[in-house]
Amino acid sequence: MNFEESQTKINLARAFAGECQGGARYQFIAQKAMQENKKNIQMLFKTLAKNEMAHARVFWDLIAKHSKNTQKNIEIKAGYPFEDAEIIDMIKYASNNEKSENTTIYPSFAKIAEDEGFMDVADKFKKIALVENDHFMLLDELYNKLKANSLYTSTTPYDYKCSNCGHTENLKRAFEVCPLCEKTKDYITLDMIKTPKN
Repeated sequence: MNFEESQTKINLARAFAGECQGGARYQFIAQKAMQENKKNIQMLFKTLAKNEMAHARVFWDLIAKHSKNTQKNIEIKAGYPFEDAEIIDMIKYASNNEKSENTTIYPSFAKIAEDEGFMDVADKFKKIALVENDHFMLLDELYNKLKANSLYTSTTPYDYKCSNCGHTENLKRAFEVCPLCEKTKDYITLDMIKTPKN
């Protein structure tokens, strides 16, 4: 199929715009977390923003590749989420958005790309959907732990790691202050909240 007449071209443009907006939203959440002195949430959302912008670049490059760098403007019509609330609520909204991308939006875009013969595009949509699933699981777990006020406690030991100095301790309850550099527990990396794999 001719790329210029394809739905894949429109889907790539929508995905590019969505990832750019997702990256911006995550930067805003990071700024809000910084204002509230939640260093670990700030760092997490800075990383997620970087991921979303990397996805946007993938979609940008695919549009350039398939249109031979001749696109002047691609008209798209789509709704994009807008939410400004407390951090915990913004995390829930972000989790829902990531779930929608990984279960509905990108799989359907991948199927259309396959049907239209753009196998490389389908592959990228599928791979990015897997990353969005990781984002969903991380954000969903973060939301649930914040809601239950259990971000720094667990029934099984976790490696609680200080993002400032790297000090790590395997505990059921995180240290209040890092015993090495004396930063507060808000410097603990949030990768420890992922549900352990058996």
